[in-house]
Amino acid sequence: MRGIKIISTSTVRAAASHDIEFSTRKIELTPWDLQLLLMDPIQKGLLFHKPNTFSQNNTQRLKTSLSRTLDFFPPLSGRLATINHHDNTTSFFINCNNAGALFVHSRADGVTVSDINDTVYPLLAVQVTELADGIFIGCTINHTVVDGTSFWHFFNSWSEISRGFDRVSKPPVLNRWFLGGTNLPIRISFPNDHNKVLFDEIMDIESQPLKERVFHFSKESIAQLKAKANAEIDSNTPISSLQAVLAYLWRSIIRCSDTHPDRESSYRLLIVQAGTVTMKAGELLERGLGFVAREMNKMVALHTEEKIRSFLESWVQEPKLLTEGNMAAEALVTNSSPRFNVTCPGSGNKSHGKITVFSGVEEGSIDIETCLLAETLEAMGNNSEFMEAVTL
Repeated sequence: MRGIKIISTSTVRAAASHDIEFSTRKIELTPWDLQLLLMDPIQKGLLFHKPNTFSQNNTQRLKTSLSRTLDFFPPLSGRLATINHHDNTTSFFINCNNAGALFVHSRADGVTVSDINDTVYPLLAVQVTELADGIFIGCTINHTVVDGTSFWHFFNSWSEISRGFDRVSKPPVLNRWFLGGTNLPIRISFPNDHNKVLFDEIMDIESQPLKERVFHFSKESIAQLKAKANAEIDSNTPISSLQAVLAYLWRSIIRCSDTHPDRESSYRLLIVQAGTVTMKAGELLERGLGFVAREMNKMVALHTEEKIRSFLESWVQEPKLLTEGNMAAEALVTNSSPRFNVTCPGSGNKSHGKITVFSGVEEGSIDIETCLLAETLEAMGNNSEFMEAVTL
């Protein structure tokens, strides 16, 4: 695959704010936001076949519609700002100053749609890449500012404005919610050697070459996995489709990665608060799909309103920022939802890879993009027990 040539870079600002107050307002960040300060941004995009008449005017129309969309999303045209306090703590906020989003226009000569199918900074960056026969529009947004739902809300709103709508159909809710009694701004204390600490945590996960493959689970296959999981247990709380698929995937990865039966394996679900299921690899494989799915179900059920409020109170008192190191160590990690991103660094301190779960083309289906160790991925592809639920 040939390289990408940058044609132009520019800054796109909101055209004219519909809310004058918000155009100059600062937004305080919640514990949900602040814990993600050190995490990678959300990076997603959409791939289109190139229209016959695509020209520079098309790129300009994208920039114009982006500018008008930012009218409704002022934080994405702002900047992340800091205040250093006299007690050696730091607080962060979003400065809605309309400093603008980064817009990059590039060209990947010789790259086709089939090639892709086979394989004091802006808070928002957009890159429009022309392929030989297609267009890829990618967005990178700071994870402190948006979650997966908000990311796609922005993308869909941009699509509406691009299609000629004057306003977005679902205006974003920009106000943050804080637990009663929270003193603002929330202050975070960094150790003097925090750069070294963060570097050590990141380097603690060994980087290994990964391979990619997409596994498609049809609506019928998912229904069968769900029915099987529920049939294997005696519980008044039904197993969901997602829990059944994730349990099936976890067991398959462990089975195909030659994990010792006595070694503990943990599955950590990270949405806005982490929850962990831990069991020995041998038990994981012997107890069946229903047992594993039920353990996930029980873990999710523990996240009550009381527990979440307790988490918020304790986090404000002792903030802890998430990193790839402290999140992935000794666990398979899943974050977000079937419509967004699911990552899965492996057991031990070695990152076994990443899994991204999307809604499939057919209603009710799921496409799972896997980035795993080559030997694990090959073993999964050759494992008849795993592949019987996969549609080729």
